[in-house]
Amino acid sequence: MNVRPWLPALVLGAGAAGTLGMRPDRPLPLRAPLGWVVSDTLAGRAKTDVALSPAELAVAGPNAYLFRAYRTPGDTAPGHAFTVYVGYYERQVQGKTIHSPKNCLPGAGWEPLASGLDTIPTPEGPVAVNRYLLQYHQEKALVLYWYQGRGRVAANEYLVKWQLLRDSALRHRSDEALVRVMVPVRGDDEAGALSLASQVAARLVPELYRALPS
Repeated sequence: MNVRPWLPALVLGAGAAGTLGMRPDRPLPLRAPLGWVVSDTLAGRAKTDVALSPAELAVAGPNAYLFRAYRTPGDTAPGHAFTVYVGYYERQVQGKTIHSPKNCLPGAGWEPLASGLDTIPTPEGPVAVNRYLLQYHQEKALVLYWYQGRGRVAANEYLVKWQLLRDSALRHRSDEALVRVMVPVRGDDEAGALSLASQVAARLVPELYRALPS
């Protein structure tokens, strides 16, 4: 097996793990609860809070999280609600870091069909987010996710690891949030699902900055 193409990622991962294990970063709690800053209504849909199970919390390990389903009032059809998940980590240490949806969603049975990067205009300026089209049996979903914290939004997994390594070494900070928007695809309307997910993402970025440490 040729490992040369993987060497940058391996070196970066080893360096990040070593740094996170050697020196403690400052734990930085949220400035406000996530439920206070994220709107109860997004894109005309009303929220329902969802609790993660103890097993899910043990795997994810966030210090704080928000998990909501948003549904049009009166619409009880299954598969019509979109979800928003935010998992916040006051400090990332070896064994307790953000798990990328790139790995978690396929592990939960979702099969990736397509992926890419999108740029979302927000009041804080344009931000890059990851886009995934997934399928689970007969269901399809469009997912946007990104990493937000320490004054920036990032999507590239390698860049996120590098920024974590750098900020841990220079600023003694590793606080960060994973943000995920998951929208069901009705029929073949992938464009409609992407439009809705993008609209929600544009709202979430500035809202979350009100809670995240500056």
